[in-house]
Amino acid sequence: MRILRTKEAIPMELFLLADPAEDSVLGYLHNSLVYVAKMGEEVVGGYILQATGHDLYELKNIAVAVPAQNKGIGTKLLNHMIEVVKELEGKHIEVGTGTFGYQLTFYQRAGFRVDRVDKDFFLLNYPDAVFENGIQHKDMLRLSLKL
Repeated sequence: MRILRTKEAIPMELFLLADPAEDSVLGYLHNSLVYVAKMGEEVVGGYILQATGHDLYELKNIAVAVPAQNKGIGTKLLNHMIEVVKELEGKHIEVGTGTFGYQLTFYQRAGFRVDRVDKDFFLLNYPDAVFENGIQHKDMLRLSLKL
């Protein structure tokens, strides 16, 4: 597997797995770094990273194609992103996620810690309700990692 920075058209269907609102994804692509994971020529995952301050970066989106999930690709992408931020002399990484679900464990396993809660984030920022395992997401947890 290779992880490459891309300036080509982003694989929207991939990034919609992590953020179901296309307008939202398009909104944070501006001034972002986009990386994709490829096996051969097939894109199997990717992430979108944005500088939000002098030494602060935000992981805006990370996703793995459904057939490639549960094979460690997400962890490799997350570790790659952390190394990219270090190379850019970043000191902090933030990420927003729902208040429940596998994503929370995924980030905490990498050392991210809960920083704050954005109340009603999913209710105010998404035109359609966002559900996971039959439960509606309402609040967003903001997690951070100090490098």
